[in-house]
Amino acid sequence: MGTTDDQKLADEWAAALGQDPLAPSTDVDIDDVLAAPLDELKDDAAPISVDERRKLDTIMDIPVTISMEVGRSQISIRNLLQLNQGSVVELDRIAGESLDVMVNGTLIAHGEVVVVNDKFGIRLTDVISQTERIKKLR
Repeated sequence: MGTTDDQKLADEWAAALGQDPLAPSTDVDIDDVLAAPLDELKDDAAPISVDERRKLDTIMDIPVTISMEVGRSQISIRNLLQLNQGSVVELDRIAGESLDVMVNGTLIAHGEVVVVNDKFGIRLTDVISQTERIKKLR
């Protein structure tokens, strides 16, 4: 690819991103777009038995404690006893860093704080894979 080809490609990207107001319009008519062929989803798992379904239903009703951890800090007991209203405890995280989502003390995801109807919530940004969670249990 030569310099002119590189410049042409850069100009096309700039036009597509709306950076060049003099560039020609790149609008696409939705009727001109073809649907991508998709493979049919297949459920290869064998159906579960009535006994297995009963056991699964029992497990699904077990309550767990979910918590969000903003950060951690270690302080001496002397400093802990000196804390009072208005004291600030420095945490090990920087502002804007994601929170840890813990279930029964085990990390399962990372997320960010959101406010919905004047209540705090958390939007999951990264869920730890089952393989990684199992490794941490060992």
